Amino acid sequence: MAQAKVGNAKNSGGGCGGCGEATQQAAAGQQPRGRFFRSTSMADRSSRLLECLDQLERRVEALRDAAASMEQEKETLLEMIHNIQNSQDMRNISEGEREELNLTAKRLMGRTITVEVSVETIRNPQQQESLLRATQMIDEIVNKLLDDLEDSKNRLISLYGACTSETPSGPVNQKFQSVVIGCAIEDQKKIKRRLETLLRNIDNSEKSILLLENQRKTSRQLCNNGKD
Repeated sequence: MAQAKVGNAKNSGGGCGGCGEATQQAAAGQQPRGRFFRSTSMADRSSRLLECLDQLERRVEALRDAAASMEQEKETLLEMIHNIQNSQDMRNISEGEREELNLTAKRLMGRTITVEVSVETIRNPQQQESLLRATQMIDEIVNKLLDDLEDSKNRLISLYGACTSETPSGPVNQKFQSVVIGCAIEDQKKIKRRLETLLRNIDNSEKSILLLENQRKTSRQLCNNGKD
């Protein structure tokens, strides 16, 4: 299983302007070497430490952003592999070729799944409740996809319209919008991405159904022409 490991360097003061060394000297009761020495005031020490923490905060946020990007890339790769497995092109090749390509797709799927990326979102109780409610509203529609694809698609579009700053192409679910606003910013982005993925999958399904129907019509026409 692929894992990301972060090692602690022996001297990990990189990017902190030597604050680690100064802190160690202060703890040991040592004075910096030099012919002339002026004692460092508490305000100077505090300012230097604050600068170190500011730099570390930027690095922490950069780390979280990088991990979130990896998490999104994993989702994208899994979706692309799945789409290839269920594509019309895959149906229009020989059985032997299809079997070989499916084995390759499954291998890639398995390797992608072994990459574990997790960015925990800090939430207060209200944000946790809002996330749960938003997830339930989406799941409720997803569970009815097979019963009525067109209606489910329209309802998902109205949910997506509540998550985007762009002018929506259709009606906006105001109730869902108020729920999403109560979620943490990171959760809002994930909710929007999930809706985008669902709508893309529905579009791909509709295209596959349309292609299949066209093939059936063509076959029927050929049969009728043959009878004539």
